[in-house]
Amino acid sequence: MFVPLHDGVPMRFIRVAYVTHALIAICIVLRLALMHWTSEASEIAVMAGFGTIPAVLFGEAQLPPELLRAPPWLTLMTGIMLHASFAHLIGNMLFLWVFGDNVEDAMGHLKFLFFYIVCGVAAGLLHALMMPMSQDALIGASGAVSGVIAAYLMLHPRVRVWVLALKVIPLRITAAWALGLWIAFQIAMLFVSQAGITAWWAHLGGLLAGAVLLPLMKDRSVALFGR
Repeated sequence: MFVPLHDGVPMRFIRVAYVTHALIAICIVLRLALMHWTSEASEIAVMAGFGTIPAVLFGEAQLPPELLRAPPWLTLMTGIMLHASFAHLIGNMLFLWVFGDNVEDAMGHLKFLFFYIVCGVAAGLLHALMMPMSQDALIGASGAVSGVIAAYLMLHPRVRVWVLALKVIPLRITAAWALGLWIAFQIAMLFVSQAGITAWWAHLGGLLAGAVLLPLMKDRSVALFGR
């Protein structure tokens, strides 16, 4: 639909969004490491071992011992740091870069890190619950980033954001329009998309977690909905 570029919302409580920057750096380093220092077979093994596989998570299937990298419950967290391709990575990291710093500012560093991980875990759980027999590994930060998007929309709906509509047309529109349409698209795809490479239920799980957690975790002085 669109690629976010810039929002221009100043920081109020922190000088640098250390956690947002660190998460982006970790995801980039891991993608580069997988691309340059592993074979294709090894990369697939890493995805299977650290990604969330619903059937394995619920005990309906087991990974071969040589692929087992982490306990199934832990893959709900490890999977959010891995990406299948640079296109997958760049899309998620652009959203995190533009919107993550202001959500981190509203919460503080440690609470934002907890928030991000919980949104990612909630995303993986909802995906697994809706597709319990799936043996495909869920990887990527999309669910956690969806939580960030929900939080940003609740914090700054009136802010005008620069985006590339259809990835080529520069527009400056309110976050309510940009992110609201993005959320509507995710929900619509639940009903029209066949099972495939995009985990739409994970996006919804992250959105719901972000919307629930923000009022509980933001600083008391931070108003909701741009008030």
